[in-house]
Amino acid sequence: MPAAIPEQYSDLLQKRAFAHLGTVMPDGSPQVTPVWFDYDGSYVRINSAKGRWKDKNMRRQPNVALAISDPDNPYRYLQIRGQVVEITEDGAEAHIDALAKKYLGQDRYPFRQPGEVRVMYKIAIARVSTMG
Repeated sequence: MPAAIPEQYSDLLQKRAFAHLGTVMPDGSPQVTPVWFDYDGSYVRINSAKGRWKDKNMRRQPNVALAISDPDNPYRYLQIRGQVVEITEDGAEAHIDALAKKYLGQDRYPFRQPGEVRVMYKIAIARVSTMG
């Protein structure tokens, strides 16, 4: 059964807050990357370009962690541990554009690179912890 986000922390899923995504490298060491994210009511969704370390790591080992600090109070945060349950290119371009709207106020993601393939990851929430 998925874990629920406590109501008093649900605002962090809507704010322009960065999530720090923790994945596992091939040698077992941790890798952490700040990422844009959104929440569709069931899954935390992130986006990346195919072939990056976080992409390779999530394909190989789907267990991840996200730490989301409140941009208005860094002592208040939400930690999510979960599993990547879907990796898809379908809808990934529209998703990165929606994230660009949330984080940059722009209709289109302005940092596309030639030949880049965007990928969307859906993360099922298994455990939640909070502070602040």
